[in-house]
Amino acid sequence: MSAARPVAIVTGGAGFIGSHMVDVLRERDFQVRVIDSLVGGREANLAHHGADGSVTLDRRDIRTVPSDDALFAGARYLFHFAGIGDIVPSIEKPIEYMETNVMGTVRMLEGARQAGVRKFVYAASSTCYGMAAVPTREDHPIDAKYPYALSKYQGEQAAFHWHKVYGLPVNSVRIFNAYGTRSRTSGAYGAVFGVFLRQKLAGKPFTVVGDGSQTRDFLFASDVARAFLAAAETGHVGEAYNLGAGKPQSVNYLVELLGGQKVHIPKRPGEPDCTWADIAKITRDLDWRPRLSFEEGVATVVANIEYWREAPLWTPETIAAATSSWFRYLGSEGKAHA
Repeated sequence: MSAARPVAIVTGGAGFIGSHMVDVLRERDFQVRVIDSLVGGREANLAHHGADGSVTLDRRDIRTVPSDDALFAGARYLFHFAGIGDIVPSIEKPIEYMETNVMGTVRMLEGARQAGVRKFVYAASSTCYGMAAVPTREDHPIDAKYPYALSKYQGEQAAFHWHKVYGLPVNSVRIFNAYGTRSRTSGAYGAVFGVFLRQKLAGKPFTVVGDGSQTRDFLFASDVARAFLAAAETGHVGEAYNLGAGKPQSVNYLVELLGGQKVHIPKRPGEPDCTWADIAKITRDLDWRPRLSFEEGVATVVANIEYWREAPLWTPETIAAATSSWFRYLGSEGKAHA
């Protein structure tokens, strides 16, 4: 009976990775409470779960949810994906990023603490490492280069503080480069997949940063979600885990798989040539491994390409305008690493 189902909360559950988290939880017969303001998420991302009442959507902003809210009552796990992303907007609106990604996290932590949630799993970001040595281990020095990276790291630190002071069981998963179906289709200039897929639909050349030889540790969103469930179910507590495929792929190879022409745009300061997660710890502790190959993942995305039909169509000119703040504020930092 549905009343016997374990309950999980997914913040940002109508968004990209969050909706894949809902998928994984439903496969495990969880009752899922989604909280998502729908600023970046889509209610349609949850529609495929049907009308059996196993998934409910709360449209509030996480910053407005009181710690004694009924949302938290009886929940076994809380998976915290909600927040705002992207580099450039964080440079232009740092207060908004700190309020949402830090204080919004604190509100979710306090709600989880008061409700006795068994495990809080925080979606952290590998951007905390800055221009990292690769492959990157969890003990790599922290060097946040811009407000988004700082806000995500401080959210993680808050989570560990709630574990230390209040005994809330917490694990953090530092995501490297997630991709897959349902990735964001609107808003600021951001992740390469959304940009490229819209360009492919329009028959336009792919805007490749630099010479395209840079590599990213791409991991399909369903594999990301499985890792988060493993981080909830493990007996390990108070741990940070790096999450990637452990097998970086070049942007040029992505273009080859997608098929099409490309045009080169200037390399940006503060962007690493390679992101590469050392996944030895998560493999050892959580017995997790990626299932979907990069080639299979790209094919899956292309098969669902119509999802990006209404996404912004970026050109070299609009990208230059959108990233002007990036060059302005991070330029000197980039020279230091040249």
